[in-house]
Amino acid sequence: MTGKDLLELLSSSYCRSYLTGTLENGVIAALDIEGRLFTIVNNQVVNRVVPSAIKNHFKKGIYQNPGGDGLWPAPEGTTMGYEYATGNWRVPPAITGAVWEVISHTDNRAVIRAEIDLVNNLQIGIPCEFERHIEIDSVDGRLTQRVTEVIRYIGKKTICKDEFLLAPWSLCQFESGKEGKVIFPTSPDEELWDMYASSQSQRNIVDGLYVLETKTKDRIQLGLGPKIPWIEYTMGNQFRIKRYAGELPADQVYIDISDSPPDQLPSSRGVSLSIYCDPGGFMEMETCGGCPAKLTPGTELSVRITTEYEII
Repeated sequence: MTGKDLLELLSSSYCRSYLTGTLENGVIAALDIEGRLFTIVNNQVVNRVVPSAIKNHFKKGIYQNPGGDGLWPAPEGTTMGYEYATGNWRVPPAITGAVWEVISHTDNRAVIRAEIDLVNNLQIGIPCEFERHIEIDSVDGRLTQRVTEVIRYIGKKTICKDEFLLAPWSLCQFESGKEGKVIFPTSPDEELWDMYASSQSQRNIVDGLYVLETKTKDRIQLGLGPKIPWIEYTMGNQFRIKRYAGELPADQVYIDISDSPPDQLPSSRGVSLSIYCDPGGFMEMETCGGCPAKLTPGTELSVRITTEYEII
């Protein structure tokens, strides 16, 4: 799909959008679809795009997953998560219905923002602003995208550590298949673990690097600790994407982001990078920020993510 095709799809689906850069090399922010980002390199949208989900995004019922790169709050499950506030898994309407606006922009930079009121599984309300600070550079079939993800607490009272966990969580989607592979540096065992089914049969070590096959019949998700600095995804001879997580602010720590039952306490395993592979034929390169010990009015949680795109 070209950038022009995606803009026309968003327009026909009554979704506002904003382009940073150009339709040759740039980033389209879908302002009415969770503020999701779609990256264009050499006139091709590299991220996964699901036209039916974009067209039906406003319909109540089953969640429509549009692709692209979304900013969600972590954790997903456990007693502190945000997807089980009603007892069953769902993406909160505060996220799916958020109104994103362009706050500032230049040719190669933009800031978009939305107010999103969160409710965790303890039924604690957490009013927030979500911001995505987007910067791009491109040259010769390569595009470097730097996004600073921010969640700002705008409530009026202090929320203490026994009432919440919260971190910015970027989920960047791509098509996958038998040619899709993720590589990343080896590390101590405690820096790598499975969140769903075991991935042992789909990963091995080649030339000192882990290699994970993304084609799967079961949902698999690897949590990676902060000692693993990057992950890289290649899809045959189509494209290569490499993603890095920046350092956290000094007062914030990585947390358990897992999709665990809502009556289960979070573990002590903190996730910096994560790889999710879905039997539906897509994968996610995920990056997480950290959480402070408490939320006071104006507290900002942030992580700077660098993603390098290359058309092979």
